[in-house]
Amino acid sequence: EGNEPGDSTKITYRELLHKVCQFANVLRSQGVKKGDRVSIYMPMILELVIAMLACARIGALHSVVFAGFSADSLCERILDCGCSLLIT
Repeated sequence: EGNEPGDSTKITYRELLHKVCQFANVLRSQGVKKGDRVSIYMPMILELVIAMLACARIGALHSVVFAGFSADSLCERILDCGCSLLIT
């Protein structure tokens, strides 16, 4: 369920696994590997969950920065964790 009342999506475990595997392959094609750090800057949507699970699937560490933060706050968090990729 989303932040707004009435915002909801249904997805099966099989569909979720398929999307996570697809995105994990995208991350690998971008050079992300086990132990790399990835920042995720997205609102509370299904794609956020998919990105988190894809990072976990390939062994990359992820840091979620919620979309309400300013550009300066985002920059500080990226520099602090030394991330190699930002997902928006």
